[in-house]
Amino acid sequence: MKYTAYMKTSMGLLGISETDGFITELFFEKDTQKNAGGQKTPLLEKAERQLTEYLSGNRAAFDLPIAAEGTVFQKIVWDALRKIPYGQTRSYKQIAEMIGKPSASRAVGMANNKNPILILIPCHRVVGADGKLIGYAAGLDIKEKLLELERTKSPQKKI
Repeated sequence: MKYTAYMKTSMGLLGISETDGFITELFFEKDTQKNAGGQKTPLLEKAERQLTEYLSGNRAAFDLPIAAEGTVFQKIVWDALRKIPYGQTRSYKQIAEMIGKPSASRAVGMANNKNPILILIPCHRVVGADGKLIGYAAGLDIKEKLLELERTKSPQKKI
């Protein structure tokens, strides 16, 4: 059974979906008329607490079971994204090299674009080779805010 809850954040309405005990989606809701709420399970409540801590600068890592649906290649890329440390970035080329496919920068970008669990799978930490912000499903303004949040908060104090 799939459950989805919504929480209001300083960056907009955030949707979190759970299916069979795993977080399967985390997305910024484009429908600004939608209200926060939804059917909250214990896991969705835990996710909301952890996301609130993260967005307030008090959490650097998440302790949530996730299950992202995608191709084998996408899952390999998403696993690599989860290894990018809080407050740091990597280029698409660096991710391609991390997964042993140094010429697959474009494919890494496409996998990044299909990430269904924003923030928890930190695709916002992937930038262009020159350090410029390139693409983000929720918009470059949100990507910039997430990166700035991570840059300005000390990881020594984080959960």
